[in-house]
Amino acid sequence: MPALLRVLMMMYIMVVLIAVWRFFEVQEVDLFTLGAAPVIFGIWHQKPWTLIVMRVYLAIQTLAFSALGVTAIIAYQLTPEDVVVTFKGVTIPMLPLVLSIILLLGFQIFVAFTKQTKHYLKTNTVTS
Repeated sequence: MPALLRVLMMMYIMVVLIAVWRFFEVQEVDLFTLGAAPVIFGIWHQKPWTLIVMRVYLAIQTLAFSALGVTAIIAYQLTPEDVVVTFKGVTIPMLPLVLSIILLLGFQIFVAFTKQTKHYLKTNTVTS
């Protein structure tokens, strides 16, 4: 397994664990984060459909964060003092948050479209 794909899989495992923790905490299912589970399964078992599922999942993430960004920009134009992100009472600065989202999406897109990932998922060496 390529190193970048291994890092991406660990990142997705953390996301799924957070989604499961959130389910037990709030009693709500978050399909946006649980969507990483089929990608993890496909990467682990080298399924040929994984590349398509991963790219669709990335497209959904990109669309969601783009919509959130456009909404934040419009809200900032109307009332700048009301555009804040808080988590459990802590205000998160906007610039580091936006840069983190861009870097995480960029990394995922880079890994999803590299030749190593395509080659790894096309060669089905793991028996099911």
